[in-house]
Amino acid sequence: MGKAWINFRRSWELYVLVLLPVLYLLVFKYIPMFGVQIAFKDFNVIKGIWGSDWVGFKHFETFFHSPNFWLLIQNTIGISFYSLLAGFPVPILLALALNEVRTGLFKRSVQMITYAPHFISTVVMVSIIILMLTPHVGVVERLLGFVGLPSTNFMGIPEYFKSIYVWSGVWQEMGYASIIYIAALAGVDPSLYEAARMDGASRLQKIIHIDLPALVPVTVIMLILSLGSVMGVGFEKIYLMQNPLNVSASEVISTYVYKVGLLGANFSFSSAVGLFNSVINLILLLTVNFIARRVSQTSLW
Repeated sequence: MGKAWINFRRSWELYVLVLLPVLYLLVFKYIPMFGVQIAFKDFNVIKGIWGSDWVGFKHFETFFHSPNFWLLIQNTIGISFYSLLAGFPVPILLALALNEVRTGLFKRSVQMITYAPHFISTVVMVSIIILMLTPHVGVVERLLGFVGLPSTNFMGIPEYFKSIYVWSGVWQEMGYASIIYIAALAGVDPSLYEAARMDGASRLQKIIHIDLPALVPVTVIMLILSLGSVMGVGFEKIYLMQNPLNVSASEVISTYVYKVGLLGANFSFSSAVGLFNSVINLILLLTVNFIARRVSQTSLW
């Protein structure tokens, strides 16, 4: 106890600094876990959590036997993996390209242009997408008409929804997501580049043998985190892009929970679906972390 108090007095500033994040986790992450039991009860607002009847896995079974269950799983996983396959390599490629740029003004300009879309709100982003793809008056429609192609309601065709959602997200996030890779490349020992230059290595060879190995640890960590949230497709953007024509491709677990659970005031059902979603994400996170630790010796823990 005496040693702990001495350590605290010696580094009290650091403990004060970490106090707010710890309080945030306790208040907004751990204390709300108390409400998880709603998923196993027929929650009644008047009776409260303790007074509501225990029903076990009733709400989970209702969700599993729902006619939309497999459609929701298919759409959620499909959009998540599509986003991962399309969006994960792009920030890495952008970071590698920017690392090779030697002109300061051009490099800063590209960084500013690619970073800026990240700060556009989801509502504004979806509004831009809809305005660009609106039949007859949208920019894309006018370009198609200019080359003689027929007008197409892109937002009303289910087959196009995933691509519109994913590639608009790649454009919006690639610059901001590349920051961590640029930081990793900034930590590479310059003597490695000098040695490669003396050996006559080309730019491509330097990227392959110096830059990519330097990015492996941070890439593995980011991949683990991405796969660990595969079931957590963003609600806001999908819900705003959704319409009756594309709902067969755009209905995911988060939008389903909002419509059936929250709008219908079925809080126990929405909690059960949310808990199922979180458990799947946890299993994926643990599995991918275990595989990464075995294969690359790099992992979250």
